[in-house]
Amino acid sequence: MSDKILFVEDEKDFTLIVVDTLRGQGYDVITAADGIEGLEKFRSEGADIVVADVMMPKLDGFSMAKEVRKLSPTVPLLFLTAKSTIDDVEQGFEIGANDYLKKPFELRELIVRIKALLRRYETNRGDDIKYSLGSYMFNVSTQTLSLKGQSVELSHFEAKILERLATNIGKTVDASELMIAIWQRDEPSNRNSLHGYIHKIRRALRQDPSISIINQRGFGYMLTICK
Repeated sequence: MSDKILFVEDEKDFTLIVVDTLRGQGYDVITAADGIEGLEKFRSEGADIVVADVMMPKLDGFSMAKEVRKLSPTVPLLFLTAKSTIDDVEQGFEIGANDYLKKPFELRELIVRIKALLRRYETNRGDDIKYSLGSYMFNVSTQTLSLKGQSVELSHFEAKILERLATNIGKTVDASELMIAIWQRDEPSNRNSLHGYIHKIRRALRQDPSISIINQRGFGYMLTICK
C-alpha cells in the first residue's frame, strides 16, 4: 500500500503541479484548499504525512497543525512557507512541525524531504525512542522527561537539543552543528537562542545533581553523568 499524503494548499495551479508529481512517484495524495478542509480531511481519511502551506484562508497552517497534533502526536508535518525569519521557523517547530521548505522550491527537494520524513516515521512508529539519563527517562518520541512517575513535556527545540547531547554523552557537541541541525543555519542570533534552550534543559534536569551540561566555550556543549 502506498503512503498517503495530505497536501493542503490554497493555490490551485500549484496544487495541480505538486499533486501530479507526487502521484507520479507512486504516492496516494489527498488535497485540501484551506486549513479547515485540511483538518476535516485528516480526521476523516487520515494521512501518513501532512504537507501544508502556512498562509491559508479560513485557518492558517500553524493553527491547523495544532489541531492535527492533538489527533496524532507523531504524524510528520512539513510546512511550506514564504517566510524565512527565525521567529517564523521557530513558531512552526514549537507547534510540532518536523521540517519546513521555503518557497519557491524545486519539486525534487520536496520529494526528498517527504521520503526522509516517511522513513523516520516508519522507523519510530513502533517503539518510542528512549534514553536513560541518570534518574531521568527521556522519551524522544513524546518529548518528555520522566522522574519518579512525574513527566515534564519539553518543547520541540529542547527535545531536539537534548537528543543530540544524549547520543553523545561525554563528548562535546559543536554549537554550530546543533544550530544547523535544528535551525538549518548558524547565525549569531541563534547562538543566544541555543544558550537559552540549554538553560531550560538544565532546569528540567536539575533534580538529579549527577547530570551536567557543560559549556565548552568556543566549541559547544557536553552532557555528562557522574556515576
